[in-house]
Amino acid sequence: MLLKINKKKHCVTVLLSMIHPRYKLWTLILFMGISLWAGYKELQSYIVQPEAIFVLGGHEEREHFAAQLATQHRDLPIWVSSGSPQSYAKKIFREAGISSTRLYLDYRARDTVTNFTTLVDTLKIQGINSVYLVTSANHMNRARIIGEIIFGTRGIILKPIAVECDRPPEPFKKILRDVARSLLWLGTGKTGETLIVP
Repeated sequence: MLLKINKKKHCVTVLLSMIHPRYKLWTLILFMGISLWAGYKELQSYIVQPEAIFVLGGHEEREHFAAQLATQHRDLPIWVSSGSPQSYAKKIFREAGISSTRLYLDYRARDTVTNFTTLVDTLKIQGINSVYLVTSANHMNRARIIGEIIFGTRGIILKPIAVECDRPPEPFKKILRDVARSLLWLGTGKTGETLIVP
């Protein structure tokens, strides 16, 4: 543990040495602000009691996991954004003993950013202020950051639960791209999905 702390201190020292002396204080203040915000969000996600389960479609293991989670939280509605075909998704939840009255399937999203933008206002209108965010472990960093930006604008708190998978972590450039798209949505209401190069 001590070795990890020393490595982190060394990285921060190296980064600070690369910054012009005039900007070091502002960089340090910015870094501290981001760290405090991230710590606050982490603490908030531990304290909150989610009012719904929010599943990002894309891989069926997420829906199977959400169905099991729903059996432990019998009063929570389940929102699945662009998941498996409707009949198959309903079958997954039915076989887990989940009533169809708790299940909301929405197929408007085309990607991770639109998973959030298409449902944020619907959830808020339903009075939902906190959700379990269910997605694959390799996808969670990107999903969580996008969710914090988009759901955060409506005061919806995320409690992430990652579904284990054997896929490699997503590249950092995808996170940066979708952060930019989320900020574009905040400013213009457009997600920039037509700008994505496959």
